[in-house]
Amino acid sequence: MFFRIHHRLSYTYDRPVFLEPMSLRLTPRQDGSQRIIHHHLRLADPPAGQTRVIEPDGTDAMVAWFEQEREQLTIEADMLVETLRSNPFDWIVTHREAQHLPVSYPEAEARSLAGCLQDRIDPSVRSWAQAIADRVDGSATAFLTTLADEIHHGFHHVGRLDGEPNSAAETLMTLTGACRDTAMLFIAACRSQGLAARFVSGYSMHHPPEVSEHELHAWAEVYLPGGGWRGFDPSLGLAVADGHVVLAAAPDHHLAAPVSGRYRGTGVGSSLGYLIRLQAAASVQGLEAMPQPMVPS
Repeated sequence: MFFRIHHRLSYTYDRPVFLEPMSLRLTPRQDGSQRIIHHHLRLADPPAGQTRVIEPDGTDAMVAWFEQEREQLTIEADMLVETLRSNPFDWIVTHREAQHLPVSYPEAEARSLAGCLQDRIDPSVRSWAQAIADRVDGSATAFLTTLADEIHHGFHHVGRLDGEPNSAAETLMTLTGACRDTAMLFIAACRSQGLAARFVSGYSMHHPPEVSEHELHAWAEVYLPGGGWRGFDPSLGLAVADGHVVLAAAPDHHLAAPVSGRYRGTGVGSSLGYLIRLQAAASVQGLEAMPQPMVPS
């Protein structure tokens, strides 16, 4: 599947502020499941400096820093990406102890996955996850698909444009959440069963009914020996194949945010506007040319 995506973020401040160094995670991941054909990331008013970095979890990020105060910041990313995984279940589990719950990993892998395993799980979430594990007779792979299906069909899915994810316990108690909330619940349930899980941000061609336009999307990835990191989208009830484009994945959702940074300005408010244009097609020829974005000079 081929994706052409234009993503614009516009930050506006009540009066001039000083921007601290900012991390931009708006470069698609490049690996065995997707490849970048074209990518261009720019700031409308160039920063004092910028550099590309590889973050702890392998995310390709840009760090930008600033010298002059400003009242507005506009970031634009244009990309053409090919997703490659047509079958989300093309794996075998190569470690016997990872086939049944609770999962255990080989020692070297467990050390590498520690940040995606260690967590304080609310007792209500742990009990709920255990009940699902019992229903599937402790099968790790059946647990993952059943968990995604349970959240998709059993919860009320809402659109919420901003704010931190709700806790897994709150989402479970209310049976309601945005995609980032249900992703956090999925991750907590997996970790309660010994499965390494992390938060993912990116784009999806699948349009949730609660969303009227394309938005940044969130889901989860789970690590299986022999399968590597595999995506599961609980808000859509899907094992992720070629309909999603990954930007960033990390054990802490803050490290998968498309933009991280702070500004200095006492009592200064800010607002965020965004636009995402997304096209998906089976071939590059099937994608229409997008209008050239208007960027303030």
